[in-house]
Amino acid sequence: MASVKLPDGTQLEMEPGARARDVAEKIGKRLARDAVVAKLDGRLIDLDAPLNGGGDFEVITKDSPEGLEVMRHSTAHAMAQAILELYPGSKLTLGPPIENGFFYDIDVAGRITDDDLPRIEERMREIVARDLPIEREEVSKAEAEALYQDNPYKTEIVEALEDGDITVYKQGDFFDLCRGPHVPSTGRLGAFKLQNIAGAYWRGDEKNPMLTRVYGTAWPTEKELKAYLRRLEEARSRDHRKIGKDLELFTFSPDTGAGIPLFLPKGEMLRHLMEGYVREVQTRFGYEHVWTGHLVNEALYAKSGHLEHYRDSMFPPMVDGDTRYRLKPMNCPSHMTLYNSQSHSYRDLPLRYAEFATLYRYEKSGELNGLTRVRSLTQDDAHVFCTEEQIQEEFARALEIVREVLDTYGFAEYRVQLSLRDQDSAKYVADDAKWSRAEKELREALDTAGIAYDEEAGEAAFYGPKADFMAQDVLGREWQLSTIQVDFIQPARLGCEYIGEDGKAHTPVLLHRAVTGSTERFMAVLIEHYAGAFPVWLSPVQVVVIPVADRHLDYARGVQEKLGARELRVEVDDSQNSMQKKIRENARQKVPYLLIVGDREAEEGTVNVRRRGEKQQEETALEDFAERVTQEVRSRR
Repeated sequence: MASVKLPDGTQLEMEPGARARDVAEKIGKRLARDAVVAKLDGRLIDLDAPLNGGGDFEVITKDSPEGLEVMRHSTAHAMAQAILELYPGSKLTLGPPIENGFFYDIDVAGRITDDDLPRIEERMREIVARDLPIEREEVSKAEAEALYQDNPYKTEIVEALEDGDITVYKQGDFFDLCRGPHVPSTGRLGAFKLQNIAGAYWRGDEKNPMLTRVYGTAWPTEKELKAYLRRLEEARSRDHRKIGKDLELFTFSPDTGAGIPLFLPKGEMLRHLMEGYVREVQTRFGYEHVWTGHLVNEALYAKSGHLEHYRDSMFPPMVDGDTRYRLKPMNCPSHMTLYNSQSHSYRDLPLRYAEFATLYRYEKSGELNGLTRVRSLTQDDAHVFCTEEQIQEEFARALEIVREVLDTYGFAEYRVQLSLRDQDSAKYVADDAKWSRAEKELREALDTAGIAYDEEAGEAAFYGPKADFMAQDVLGREWQLSTIQVDFIQPARLGCEYIGEDGKAHTPVLLHRAVTGSTERFMAVLIEHYAGAFPVWLSPVQVVVIPVADRHLDYARGVQEKLGARELRVEVDDSQNSMQKKIRENARQKVPYLLIVGDREAEEGTVNVRRRGEKQQEETALEDFAERVTQEVRSRR
């Protein structure tokens, strides 16, 4: 007999030879119908897998995260089968599930474009209708090599596998080298949609052949698929690259180079407002602002460890005699150099340096993406030099800043990821004792603040662990925005010291802290979060005055002057367009307030107010309007 224990503690005794599907059926017919795979002693297995001696057992349905991932993986196989049937001679490589969907990289015999996706989808639906059983088969290494003797990509994969650890999944005449598990049959797949075609090098190496990558999405039901596609459409309409162009915020040009954004007057005003706000907040919390330039002697990065661990992200050096200079990719070594320019005692600590510094990262051209991935970026960087006893208090201070800023920008939903090192990776500075101290301090700081967090190995900075704040925008998309890092390593490498109460030299702890990360990336997030309709305090132009006719221009300019005296950003539309076209054009620019002024307004000292997003118009005294908007700006709401 096989004894299985269900999540609620129920113990079931199954007949010898029973399989996972038998347990699901014994629990209930509906559960068996919804099941896609099962979990035995924490490991996902096919529904057709034997129970052997039994153990802790759980049925996994396709509306659970694990079940959905399995279903997407199985959908990738159905897509691969459809392409092989339509394009005989094509060679499969890898096809994993990914967030919200799947992809498959294929060496296609012929050519596939986006126009071919409906045809492939139709063949996939035929494969679903066939309800082909999906069966797992263990094969020897020799058998696997024979199966893929005409496929060099799969052969390369097989060569790296151990004999006795190789499985193939079959559905009809189709087979694929795969660990699984998979849904029981093609008829159990959910709703899917193929999305687009891209190019991808085999193994991500540009020296290898270029493959065709086909992306798709899959969901348990058609309703969920349609909801996701609507979210995608909304995201496309909010694309910061399109809105940035429409609102005349920024541009890129091959004349200045890829990944180097150029900001137009309205975009520069937006940058100024964003940076000014963070500067105001962190000044209030005791941070002092510094400036450290754009070039740094490469020798400093050799001492700090950045040259060893970060070299690939740096621009090539500029040589002046025996000295090699680098465009600055990060601020911490420069801030530690500032710290070392003066002597310090324990009474000076904590010392908090902040800087809005332009940094340069040598990102690969294929990874550049609007403002979210650039080569020239401005970081709201800060470094706190403190004693070990001050870490908790300084973390709490940095946390207050992060919470205040994210709340002001409307990011109420966020989670914290505790990013730790991967102890098997060579990309981290080797010092187990200091890593353990840093991780302990960061965990205690999070626990003291009452913050729940998820741990993620392999995501730490090369010198220390960090708490990353992952915020959700209005579309539910997650962005890594703020970060607080604990560093016991770099200060010692660069010789940072303070004299303690005991009269002896000690090494300070360094907290690295960024509230909004880079100005460029955060601007992209804000553009998409607000769809370009920024709150009044953040809008590059807050008010546009529209005269009904040329004779009202003088009054319009008087309105501009009075509002400008309140430090409001006001323009007068004196173009030759009709009044209605002026209203349409400025509404398209998402200006918060349009003020229409004609004979009556000029005579009575009023303005006719059109507020963005509202159909109703309101006539009010100019002074009342000015006071109301001024208060709105001050409250940053």
